[in-house]
Amino acid sequence: MTAISLAQAERLIDAILARGAELDCRPLAVIVVEPGCKVKAFKKEDGSSMIRFEMAYGKAYAALAMGRSSKLVKLRAEEKPIFMRYLIAASGEQIFPEGGGLQIRDHSGEVIGAVGVTGDTEERDEELAAHGIRAIGLKTDEDCAALGRRRGIRLSDR
Repeated sequence: MTAISLAQAERLIDAILARGAELDCRPLAVIVVEPGCKVKAFKKEDGSSMIRFEMAYGKAYAALAMGRSSKLVKLRAEEKPIFMRYLIAASGEQIFPEGGGLQIRDHSGEVIGAVGVTGDTEERDEELAAHGIRAIGLKTDEDCAALGRRRGIRLSDR
């Protein structure tokens, strides 16, 4: 299994922080993890509140554990609260079902890591995560799903 490189992770984080500054976001914290949810890189802007590492990590963990954006994990938690409560407990309370966590895919669609962004609104965190992935030439699940539809392949077939 290929993992995101340190250089890619640092560029991804820097792209997110630069975009956050352009959009006048609140102070952000951004984490990039490799498959297995091992931390590759993390940055927390001055003025970020406490436990931002844990929140960013939980979003990235949710994306990898569930194979979908942490925003979709949140929707699942709303639809099936008992099921998700079990999964959160089974993960040692590491899953944080809140928007801002996305899987990172390479050009072939293979998952090479995940990013978690926290600090602004859920929608903005999610937008920034996608921006960072695309800014360094990698793909989101959404990008790969669109590619699969054009080729007649479902993302779950990968």
